[in-house]
Amino acid sequence: MAQPKYTTHPGMVDILPDDARKWQYVEQLIHREAKIFNLEEIRTPIMEQTELIVRGLGQLTDIVSKEIFSFSRGDDHYVLRPELTAPVVRAYVEHHLEQRGGSQKLYYIGPMFRAERPQKGRQRQFHQFGIEVLGTDDAVADVEVIAFMIHIYNTIGITNTTLKLNSIGDPESRESYKKALKAHLKPNFESLSEVSKKRYDKNPLRILDSKEEEDQPFIESAPVITDYLSEGSIEHYRKVKQYLDDLKIPYEEDPYLVRGMDYYTETAFELISPDLGSQDALAGGGRYDLLVEEIGGQPTPAVGFAAGMERLMIACEELGITLGENKKVDVYIVTLGDQARKWGVKKLPELRNKGISATMDYKGRSMKAQMKDANRENARYTIIVGDNELTEGTFTFRDMAESEEHSLTFEQILARFTPAV
Repeated sequence: MAQPKYTTHPGMVDILPDDARKWQYVEQLIHREAKIFNLEEIRTPIMEQTELIVRGLGQLTDIVSKEIFSFSRGDDHYVLRPELTAPVVRAYVEHHLEQRGGSQKLYYIGPMFRAERPQKGRQRQFHQFGIEVLGTDDAVADVEVIAFMIHIYNTIGITNTTLKLNSIGDPESRESYKKALKAHLKPNFESLSEVSKKRYDKNPLRILDSKEEEDQPFIESAPVITDYLSEGSIEHYRKVKQYLDDLKIPYEEDPYLVRGMDYYTETAFELISPDLGSQDALAGGGRYDLLVEEIGGQPTPAVGFAAGMERLMIACEELGITLGENKKVDVYIVTLGDQARKWGVKKLPELRNKGISATMDYKGRSMKAQMKDANRENARYTIIVGDNELTEGTFTFRDMAESEEHSLTFEQILARFTPAV
């Protein structure tokens, strides 16, 4: 009888040890830099109520209509979270985080799920990091979010990027623009793609996001939203650009960059990289001053961004950026005989308690095989232990990089790792 063969689901991949070290390096970098920016981490469940995601993203979005993984248990309806802005806002409302005082500057790292067609940089289980700043409508918050986003990529070494910037205005500005956009598209309605036809009445701004070939001539000739901004929106956008200029953060204005859901307001931005090919977006975000109220909270201004971890990894690969260090261990104990193995098992905790990474052979192999394994583990030092060494109380301490050996007691070996006072 043939043994069954199991594989991952399409669009879901295993992150194996060699790659996991790269992920750990990036995650640790994000945690470290978030602390410098005075951001606090938030972690939400992978499952959320279906209604939250529908209200948060919009019924007509591709994510809700085509891509969510949804299921029910009794009368409860769940989805695997496709993004984290709505869950973070739900947590903000549910736990009354506004009572902590001041703006809530939150960041996250975690897996998301969308039933998309798998391709390079786009998986059904994927990972994002991002920021949500809730409780302020000041343009400083917009720029701080953008600055952190770019700072992470620059710190990693991904500097060949372009910041795309736009303002989609306040609700009144958006309504004025929607009318103008629909008037522009109406004479050519029958020439639009089927997707854009569906968006025309309820979500016309999403037409500007269309990648369908037949829509492009009408998008390229469409009116621009910045011509319909209110005085307040013009002033907010001016401040954002001024702060970016002050920080010497370059940007390109893109009048057709929009956020299609109605709760988005004012600033919209996207970070792109030519190193990703046609799917060039690294990160994107904007202000969403109406979302907290939309899902049951008090009116609360907010701004944030989300970035794809897989796309970050692809960009690093294309640019030849090394993430983290190769696997290595400080000390590998080479044991010859049962008594030496017993000694090694007892000494491993002593090394580790001193902060020294240590390992030994688990299989009782020959010295040659163990030394070969120590090289594979990229061990900095080996301690060679046999009956003679145990009797004399001194052990062969080998510097694997310098090919030097010394006969030392275990206490002398520990002292080599202890900084001089």
